[in-house]
Amino acid sequence: MFKDKTLLITGGTGSFGNAVVRRFLNTDIKEIRIFSRDEKKQDDMRKYYKNPKLKFYIGDVRNYDSLIDAFRGVDYIFHAAALKQVPSCEFYPMEAVRTNVIGTENVLNAAINAGVKKVICLSTDKAVYPINAMGITKALMEKVAIAKSRANNGTTICITRYGNVMASRGSVIPLFINQVRNNQPITITDPNMTRFMMSLDEAVELVLYAFKNGKDGEIFVQKAPAATIGLLGETIRKILKKPNHEIKIIGTRHGEKLYETLITREEMVRAKDLGKYYKIEPDTRDLNYNKYFENGDEVITQAEEYNSHNTYRLKEEELESMLLNLREIQEDLKEFGVK
Repeated sequence: MFKDKTLLITGGTGSFGNAVVRRFLNTDIKEIRIFSRDEKKQDDMRKYYKNPKLKFYIGDVRNYDSLIDAFRGVDYIFHAAALKQVPSCEFYPMEAVRTNVIGTENVLNAAINAGVKKVICLSTDKAVYPINAMGITKALMEKVAIAKSRANNGTTICITRYGNVMASRGSVIPLFINQVRNNQPITITDPNMTRFMMSLDEAVELVLYAFKNGKDGEIFVQKAPAATIGLLGETIRKILKKPNHEIKIIGTRHGEKLYETLITREEMVRAKDLGKYYKIEPDTRDLNYNKYFENGDEVITQAEEYNSHNTYRLKEEELESMLLNLREIQEDLKEFGVK
């Protein structure tokens, strides 16, 4: 499907963008465009990959005009640009609104006007029952995408939603490794906190699955195992051969949840089990609400959400195997003498 096609990735200098580039750069894709506001990271990518198929566009999703030239001639878009750090979004919520909500509307409007065939918007577990500014703005991002998809305007818009991506930028695994490296305590907020565990490559696979199979307004979720943060810290100590390295409990940070939820109880009613994935079909009700006041739905009352507390829980050896196979930390492992 990507043969002789042009793919654009917003926020493409991040972990997800690099994973996509690694996956597709040496295929028969025509061109991959990286759209972002960080010229330093773009220059690093340009020097690292040295491939004429890779094109770079400086711009910001907050600025509609900067999207117009970048989107011209694009077939497909992976929309990954976002403010993702929970604490910073808590302190600067309007910045999160401008990037995650208004920026998404800009991307979708520009894509529709440019005749882009398909847009996949990347979302997060924090959009489900949101308790922090980051999650609230990503939930609104999803609503904006679904509302735009209703127009049936020739551009297919769908969403992927996933939990913790192991070793992505700003995540706890690189933090824990760096703390061990610098002989600092591994700082754990709550050892009983659970997080879904999936790799960057799996995140790309989820987006590709949505790309190949998604219809307007659909949300795709990958089934994933989970682990406690306590077990994660202990396992990292073990694989780095520092079994007695100090672990310090620091308490829950701003806006953190005890567990991640990927599908609400209400969404599970209309979710389709596809084996490896769930597909949440859009709510197709119109604004004529009167017909919905008369009859409820017992199925919703009986449904159960899908979260990191009720999914499969990884054993230590399973988590260890996942960590040892993570591409993103191989250089770190070599530094500690791990083969």
